[in-house]
Amino acid sequence: MQQTRRHILEILKERKEATIDEIVADLSSRIGKITAVTVRHHLEILRGDGLVAAPAVRRRSAPGRPQYVYALTDRAADHFPNNYQGLATGLLTQIKEQLPPSQLNKILEGVAGQMTESASVPDAPLEVRLDHAVQYMNEHGYTAAWRKSDEGLVLQISNCPYEQVSCNNPELCRMDENLVRGLTGVRPQRMSWQLQGHDSCTYLMREDGSREQPA
Repeated sequence: MQQTRRHILEILKERKEATIDEIVADLSSRIGKITAVTVRHHLEILRGDGLVAAPAVRRRSAPGRPQYVYALTDRAADHFPNNYQGLATGLLTQIKEQLPPSQLNKILEGVAGQMTESASVPDAPLEVRLDHAVQYMNEHGYTAAWRKSDEGLVLQISNCPYEQVSCNNPELCRMDENLVRGLTGVRPQRMSWQLQGHDSCTYLMREDGSREQPA
């Protein structure tokens, strides 16, 4: 990311919200003199990238012109250091040590069920359900696509958002299978698996005429 815009994100992270003048003052102390016009230009780029929200009016305690403040969007969190992977790994390790496998599976099935419910996939032909499933998965960190084959429809997932965690926790792969099943209403048949060295996880999907719920 361009360094000035990186500084603007850091300023908004520290302040929670800031006016143009406040950003100019903070930036000037970091990188030298900068104009409000330049700051507005960078803010518009950050807004276009979905990292900064539209300006909101700040309530004033005294009469005067309204002040407009800028703040980060939730998406901007991805541009700051985090330890989600470490937390997820630690939590899953503790759950596995303290609960029997059947209870762990029930928890992960519940997670897949919550995700399925939030996706609101319509009761429609399989190809339509796959379109919605792929869109939902891509919005949640997967890289998914589907294609037709002689055997049926094939769902391919080339990026797993839990890859660094699932390497030692194949239970998450079963959770993904439940998610696919819930989103499409079809029991997926695994064709390839990244944990076994393949480039992607692929599932053969055959319409059986009935909608299924996550196991």
